[in-house]
Amino acid sequence: MTTTLFLEDLEVGQIFSGPARTITEADVVAFAGLSGDYNPIHTDAEFAKESPYGQRVVYGLLGLSVLTGLLDRTRLFSGSAIAMLGIRDWTFTNPVFIGDTVRLHMEIRGVRTASKGDRGVVDRYFELINQRDEVVQRGHIDLLIRSRSYASA
Repeated sequence: MTTTLFLEDLEVGQIFSGPARTITEADVVAFAGLSGDYNPIHTDAEFAKESPYGQRVVYGLLGLSVLTGLLDRTRLFSGSAIAMLGIRDWTFTNPVFIGDTVRLHMEIRGVRTASKGDRGVVDRYFELINQRDEVVQRGHIDLLIRSRSYASA
């Protein structure tokens, strides 16, 4: 079991990896229903055969959502996260297809104490990587995180 990390535990340059997950047909169908986005490039196999990819492409935002789920499975910020502050410079570098298995890679790029000394902001740089070791998505997700003093108060 991974120990929860607090502001004081984080340093620029630290690298963390996470578990993997295979994207399924059910994931795509559920995401279409949740989002209301039924674009045929995602939902119609016959239509997608004629696309540049020759098959359905997984929603980019589904990939991002899976990444946050994979991060939660690490338990690194379970109980220390206060709020996600934003997503910056997010790019979709390669398509994700149904049946792909993705995993996360995270590097701490910045750590600073907030104006209230009981918390701080962490710049986390993520890569979502498929089973062929191709980066399919990348970018920054900033986190407002508790310090140990806040957690014990």
